[in-house]
Amino acid sequence: MKSLIGTAAVLGLLRQGAAQLQSGIYTHYPDCVNGPELLTSNLVCDTSASPAARAAAIINAMNITEKLANLLDVANGTARLGLPPYEWWSEALHGLAGSPGVNFTDAGEYSYATSFPMPILFSAAFDDPMVQDIATVISTEARAYSNVARAGLDFFTPNINPFKDPRWGRGSETPGEDPTRIQGYVRSLLIGLEGTDDGAFNTSGSGQKKMIATCKHFAGYDLEDWDGYIRYGFDAFITSQDLAGKSRRVQYYLPPFQTCARDQNVGSIMCSYNAINGIPSCANSYLQETILREHWGWTTDNNYITSDCNAIWEEVITTALIRQYEALVIAGYFDPASSNPYRAIGWDQVNTPYAQALARTAATEGMALLKNDGVLPYKFANGTACTVALIGMWANASYQMQGGYSGPAPYTHSPIYAAQQLGLDWVYSNGPTNESTLTSNFSDAAMSAAKKADVILYFGGIDISVESEANDRYDIAWPESQLELIGNLSSMGKPTIVIQMGSMLDATPLLTNSNVSALVWAGYPGQDGGPAAFDILTGAVAPAGRLPVTMYPSNYVSEVPMTNMSLRPGPGNPGRTYKWFNDAVLPFGYGMHYTTFKASFSPAAPSTSSSSSNYGYRNGNGWGPRSGPPSGPNPWGPSGPNHWAPAAPHAKYNIQTLISSCTAAHPDLCPFPSVPITIHNAGATTSDFSALLFVSSTAGPTPYPLKSLASYTRLHSIAAGATASVSLNVTLGVLARRDESGNQILYPGSYTLMLDVPTQATMVVELAGQAAVLDLWPQPPANETYAATVAECPLYGPCAALGQPLAD
Repeated sequence: MKSLIGTAAVLGLLRQGAAQLQSGIYTHYPDCVNGPELLTSNLVCDTSASPAARAAAIINAMNITEKLANLLDVANGTARLGLPPYEWWSEALHGLAGSPGVNFTDAGEYSYATSFPMPILFSAAFDDPMVQDIATVISTEARAYSNVARAGLDFFTPNINPFKDPRWGRGSETPGEDPTRIQGYVRSLLIGLEGTDDGAFNTSGSGQKKMIATCKHFAGYDLEDWDGYIRYGFDAFITSQDLAGKSRRVQYYLPPFQTCARDQNVGSIMCSYNAINGIPSCANSYLQETILREHWGWTTDNNYITSDCNAIWEEVITTALIRQYEALVIAGYFDPASSNPYRAIGWDQVNTPYAQALARTAATEGMALLKNDGVLPYKFANGTACTVALIGMWANASYQMQGGYSGPAPYTHSPIYAAQQLGLDWVYSNGPTNESTLTSNFSDAAMSAAKKADVILYFGGIDISVESEANDRYDIAWPESQLELIGNLSSMGKPTIVIQMGSMLDATPLLTNSNVSALVWAGYPGQDGGPAAFDILTGAVAPAGRLPVTMYPSNYVSEVPMTNMSLRPGPGNPGRTYKWFNDAVLPFGYGMHYTTFKASFSPAAPSTSSSSSNYGYRNGNGWGPRSGPPSGPNPWGPSGPNHWAPAAPHAKYNIQTLISSCTAAHPDLCPFPSVPITIHNAGATTSDFSALLFVSSTAGPTPYPLKSLASYTRLHSIAAGATASVSLNVTLGVLARRDESGNQILYPGSYTLMLDVPTQATMVVELAGQAAVLDLWPQPPANETYAATVAECPLYGPCAALGQPLAD
């Protein structure tokens, strides 16, 4: 017989659990050796039993009151069964972070953890093995904390919602705007976090997950608080093409979650605050059951979805708890410490010299050079012969460099700290943040400092006081007060270098100001952000980062509301991301170098094997530099495609042959012949190069995206005069399109492969044969519509035709 549990009972037990946890009770492991007999005799302690059977045994031993007490993020445990309290909510976005389940001490051991750059910055390196290395450090430090009851085993990370609107307050938590980039990123990240090579097998050989990751927020979530709309009540209207994968054939909202669930078997997925087409995501059976569990097969290990409820059937409670505790079983929660190598991890593996070096490397690899008149790399001279002015709100930054979802760092090294370590003569002046008017207290001090200097370094932009969770932006222009100050400083006739921190801003005034010598985007660079920035400025590390998002013009915010979820251009929408918007200030993938690179396709046609692999694969990844744009009057290079390569080679393949020879579990993962490229360093500086391969086609129905990312890799340390070769891996899925019903189809026709940003080389590939369905998309129930129209939408503001009434 079913019984319905009321809200009051749930809330009462949650308050009781919260009080216990706030009193200092954190994640202790159950004692299956010396615990009460009801625990030691329970099947949950039998390591030879299956995880599902073990979890079911302990949950079935609970009464309904005990089940309720363990349902949500604050779990009371049950003393009767020897089950200690457990806090499910721990955070580790770019290092262990302050959260209910993570308990830092005030000083000494367990008072800090390595603080890596925010994901938006280290994603800009396009270096997936480094992503895996970062995740491995994070999970190691997480285990160290959980082993002394200072953290849980499951963590609400990563955030993989595509960063499609530049105003979104949480965009810096994500890997950027492109789903293919996010898929490669999250694949490597989950291997490092969960300790699994393919979602099933563990790299330690223990058969246990290192930690339980949670891919969030499923799905269509990228609005906090904007123009009267808040995330808790926002109803996102999304078409099947946008949702399933292609905004009129452009993959978008769901592909990253497909990688998490179907391909990597992530332990947990968090449903999003918003509704989709009138149905709350956390109550959307089409998303959670039809797509997630049935279509993607996310049922191994009883993977669980994190969500909240008001009134719950007891049978539903039991199922949910079994799924959650099975995840803990797989993480070794009930096993003897001697049987799990992860239980031996301690404080000596937190913030190791390796982790410190990796945090600094992650920051430098992601930083992108956006303008350079030749002043960089700057050769700072020690002593009075060269005085450096460090000016701006970020010049003496500390915790600001960490960004959001951060915990205590072992240190936060500012630009001033870096100048001190280099032995530079320096002067400092603070600067404005987001003020519209430059006041004399900032202006006078900054100009006074600059007069004493030979070179001016301006560290500015925005920080988490301007963009963060629950805090969207309304403007994407540089703050007027900062632009005025930079203009005044740069007019002094001294080299003026701007280091832009935080998320993307329209840099047009800086790019067009001939007095601004150089511009570097440095994001949120983490605990060693200051030294990392100076590594780039001095040339100790040559820049090779690429913009992971489009740099939009400032007037973009007046052309489309955040509530418009469509990607393709239409009434009240000029198009979103580099795939559909063709008027960028600087495009996705842009980044300059201190040398000149010539990128080309190798003379050989694409082959079915490669000596070096790339995005999404851990072994044999190549790394290296990218060439700058051709010389010309524009010092920061063109913002659109610029075909300055020799004539394109051609290749031809049969669709049915490609599919019939594939042994992949899913047709969209079938390999297309890899694309060999060569990168020649024609300059005088050793540098990395991030190789980006795009595809454009008019195959299939209209409309067509401008281009889409097909593959990428990073080549490391290409010496001056040297040539590096690598084969870029491409799957059939990145060439396919989605039809009106969301079906993924590989169409016959002509496909143009484009190498680098701006384009340096092209290759035309012909696909012959019959169109083939790679993924037959499940259709929503008849009473749900995913075919909203934008035909009657206004040029700006909420659209009644999409069910978006004006805010009160």
